[in-house]
Amino acid sequence: MADGSLDLRTVYDVVGGMSAFEALVDRFYEGVVADEVLRPMYVEEDLTGAKRRLALFLAQYWGGPTTYTEERGHPRLRMRHFPFPIGVEARDRWISCMSAAIDSSGFPPQVDVAMREYFDRAATHLMNRAD
Repeated sequence: MADGSLDLRTVYDVVGGMSAFEALVDRFYEGVVADEVLRPMYVEEDLTGAKRRLALFLAQYWGGPTTYTEERGHPRLRMRHFPFPIGVEARDRWISCMSAAIDSSGFPPQVDVAMREYFDRAATHLMNRAD
C-alpha cells in the first residue's frame, strides 16, 4: 500500500466472499456441461455436489473458511483426480472453461492473474495421461 501499511485482506475477502466463488464455479460448470470431453468425467447427473465441493475448496484455498477440510479432510487433489483421464486435451478444456468463468467474474486484475496462474499450475499438476 502507498502509505506503507500492510493489506491483510485475503483474496476471499477482496472478491466478496463465498458468493463470488459460488458464482465463479457456476460459470465454470456451464462450460463443463457443454464439453464432450469434460462432462463424462463427472459421474453425478446433478452437478450440485461437485459445484459445492469446488466452491468450498477454492474459497478455502484463497483464504476463506476451512469448511472443505472439515468436511472432506486434506484435499489430496492428485489422488482424488487420478481415476479420471486427464491429459493435455482435458487439461486445456478445463483451463478454457475456468478462464471463461474468470473472464466474466470482474475480479480485480491482481486476483485475475493470480487465479489464472494457480489454475494453470494445478491443472497441469493433475495430468495423469499422455494424449
